[in-house]
Amino acid sequence: MNYTLALLAGMFVAIMITVNGELSEQYGLYWATVFIHLAGLCLITIIVLAKKERPFAVRYPWFFYLAGAIGVFNVVSNNFAFGRISVSAILALGLLGQGVSGLIINHYGLWGMARRPFSRGNLVGLVLIFCGIAPMLTDFEILAVILSFAVGIGVILNVTFNARLANVTSVRISTFFNYVTGLSVALLVYFMFDIGETPLFGVTFSHTWYVYTGGFIGVAVITLSNVIVPKIGAFYLTLLMFIGQIFAGILIDAMLDGAFSLRIFLGGALVSAGLGANLLLDRKRAG
Repeated sequence: MNYTLALLAGMFVAIMITVNGELSEQYGLYWATVFIHLAGLCLITIIVLAKKERPFAVRYPWFFYLAGAIGVFNVVSNNFAFGRISVSAILALGLLGQGVSGLIINHYGLWGMARRPFSRGNLVGLVLIFCGIAPMLTDFEILAVILSFAVGIGVILNVTFNARLANVTSVRISTFFNYVTGLSVALLVYFMFDIGETPLFGVTFSHTWYVYTGGFIGVAVITLSNVIVPKIGAFYLTLLMFIGQIFAGILIDAMLDGAFSLRIFLGGALVSAGLGANLLLDRKRAG
């Protein structure tokens, strides 16, 4: 069940990147980031109030609240890369960053996560995974590539800090603080870097309603990740989400470009094979 939820979360991520990218193209990078976090905060606030939870009842260590700030970096970077490189390339580079950071977190059991030491046998799966990533990187705008890789690291840190806060509060409160911090940082970034890009007030809204749903989708992704990561670990959450992301990304690229990419499909299949190899190895060791 947790594996299925991770796949579903990955599909949501691919849709969210596309929706947020289109919003950014219409309104500008920084205003889009503010709106995305505002929409997400509105939704999770309604849910928290409906459940009669009290998010401000207890204070926790400051670093528990970092996830929202990291999320702003992720959204801005993905929105920047959208249109400069393909959705599949954004996802593949993100996986590379997630995979590296996820392995380190799992190997050392950082931030209270379950310790899953890396073994030589995992190299077989990793070779397949990286062979699958390589053919997806056809576009190479250097800044978009670097930011997409960095987003992968940011995603793992975001999920990890959200999960830590969820462990001592609840999934809903953790998601709530993710958006409180995220909106605060997004507004700060907007006023610091948005030089006449888009006015915060008096914006004309688009008839393409779906571009405003990125914040809502983000709530779903964060909530699912908070539930899943303590149970299967950061690395396997990364890989399972990638499978959902990449095949949803293939469909999105096909719809946007009007063509199906066999090369990217085969790359996704190799990544899936690498994941399967690692899962089988871990189960064999556990048995």
